[in-house]
Amino acid sequence: MNGLNNKTVVLGVTGGIAAYKAVDIVSRLKKAGVDVYVIMTRHAAQFVTPLTFQSISEHPVAVDMFQPFMADEIEHIALAKRANLFLIAPATANIIGKIANGIADDMLSTTVMATQAKVVLAPAMNTNMYLNPIVQHNISILKDKGYEVIEPESGRLACGDYGTGRLSSPEIIVQAVMRMLNIKNDLDGKTIMVTAGPTREAIDPVRYISNHSSGKMGYAIARAALDRGAKVLLISGPVALTPPVGAEIIPVISTQDMYEAAVSRFEEVDAVIGAAAPADYKPAEVSPVKIKKTEDAMTITLIRTPDIIKTLGRTKTRQKVVGFAAETQDVEQYARQKLVDKSMDMIVANDVSANGVGFGSDYNAVKIIRHDGNLKEVPRMPKEQVAHIILDELASLFEDSVL
Repeated sequence: MNGLNNKTVVLGVTGGIAAYKAVDIVSRLKKAGVDVYVIMTRHAAQFVTPLTFQSISEHPVAVDMFQPFMADEIEHIALAKRANLFLIAPATANIIGKIANGIADDMLSTTVMATQAKVVLAPAMNTNMYLNPIVQHNISILKDKGYEVIEPESGRLACGDYGTGRLSSPEIIVQAVMRMLNIKNDLDGKTIMVTAGPTREAIDPVRYISNHSSGKMGYAIARAALDRGAKVLLISGPVALTPPVGAEIIPVISTQDMYEAAVSRFEEVDAVIGAAAPADYKPAEVSPVKIKKTEDAMTITLIRTPDIIKTLGRTKTRQKVVGFAAETQDVEQYARQKLVDKSMDMIVANDVSANGVGFGSDYNAVKIIRHDGNLKEVPRMPKEQVAHIILDELASLFEDSVL
């Protein structure tokens, strides 16, 4: 696995409207295999109920300083010891001031004082509060003491003001946490190209041919590679996903676009992971105007599009080439044939007809087959975890090349 299944984050949630975003933070961390315990201030519980966090984290939520946590354990000490990382999101001016000045008068502030884990704060508050010299002074104190601060974003705030103070997005916060938690930095110095999402092949200015790929697997791989220290080049078809922070994004539409982008940048990368689902065929002719509907059937002649992974596999020098095989039957057989035909170093095969995995799902179940014939079966799990397992195998391929 990726080393995160034995990691624990204690999340402190304070009393601000951004508390609802902390639910998403817990969900993302859990999907990545991180164990999460939540401590809420009493004011935070006015915005989101403790039951919400308990349901997602699968652990009791601490609010009261004196409620029992586990038998024979003092609650705030038990949580302080459990944490591999302590995150406070949102962090109000109040909690920032308390920690900076050594005040421990509730469950959250007391636990922070007792932990030896790295403490990360994600401030969220009104612009004038955030820019107040006292708040800025307190933040400076914490930074000087080794606390990490994930700076807030600028934008329209809940109070109607516009300016700095909006909680950084849950995706950015979770990426920062993952980097701090991840004990692996095995892709440091490597440049990884990832293709993701579908492509679209135009029929006319209105219609196109595409597929059901959501891009979630490719984006999960890009995020995981960033977490492990790699430089990431993400060539993305049209998807409704937030680009991973830190990746170089090349947006494309057609398979030809993706092909040209991948080939032009191939020489500068150490590996390519072709998680995209580019269209295999395109119309032989594209109408410059909308084709009018008639009573007759429409006949479209289709021709092959360029095979991106096959081209890269057959022209590689030092690079590792990893492809995907989305199949509906005889999955392993077809995958092994593609592995050979396209000169890949590794292929990731999945049955896209199976329920609850594959296209559009947050989960996947795959078979990873290496060029030496070695097979690794990965049962159904969140795509974030599958991504790390794929990268474990890629890192092993790099190691084999050195030996």
